[in-house]
Amino acid sequence: MHAAMADAPAAVEVPLQDLMINVSPCGGRVLVTLCGELDICTEGALRSALREAVGRGCQGVDLDLTGITFCDCSGLNVLLAARRAALRAGKTLTVRAASRQVRRLLNATGTGSLFVFHRAPYQPSGTALPAAQTQEDALSHEEELRAEVVQLRRAMQTRAVIDQALGVLMASFRLSSEDAWNVLVTVSQNTNIKLHQVAEQLVTTVQGVALADAVQVQVAAAVAAVHAAADVPSDAPRPVEEGEGGG
Repeated sequence: MHAAMADAPAAVEVPLQDLMINVSPCGGRVLVTLCGELDICTEGALRSALREAVGRGCQGVDLDLTGITFCDCSGLNVLLAARRAALRAGKTLTVRAASRQVRRLLNATGTGSLFVFHRAPYQPSGTALPAAQTQEDALSHEEELRAEVVQLRRAMQTRAVIDQALGVLMASFRLSSEDAWNVLVTVSQNTNIKLHQVAEQLVTTVQGVALADAVQVQVAAAVAAVHAAADVPSDAPRPVEEGEGGG
């Protein structure tokens, strides 16, 4: 899906349904500019693009994420994996600039310090970049371990609530596990709310807590789409609303 980078300095632009990837050489580094959404649907294309960029950049890869409108843990895990691959090759992977959504995710997960933000203009081709070695030294083994711990901790915290939310969807709307997952992902994308936060809201409905209006509308639409595709009657029960039943 991702076109190979040309040896010439021309940029390579790869359009996807929800993500635009632009890859261009920049001195001894490679600049990857992303626009759109980073989630489970686009992580494969991003992983492939970053793997190739890390291989091509003599000194490493810089990311411009100002055009990212949504990023969840799937996208973050791809960035962390690409960073580890760059370090193993004696290179660096840094973030040149990022959108508010990306910065919020990096801050919330404690991984922001693992990516060095470039604020000065890039050095022209053939000019030494002494900062690259400094950045590489700063990304120490201790930070590597911290990144792994963050990923594992977040996975343990979110997996349980996501599984519970899938159970709520399956029981409430007569969905298969695959359909329930698709509904959860769709609602997350359409509301621009992290997957685990949507899951948390769904889980609280069994205790009589009402869904936020925007989430409720998107759940109903996603479930209706699944039922329409499967030709299933739409009279399935809905999650318990506030004041209906007890928990």
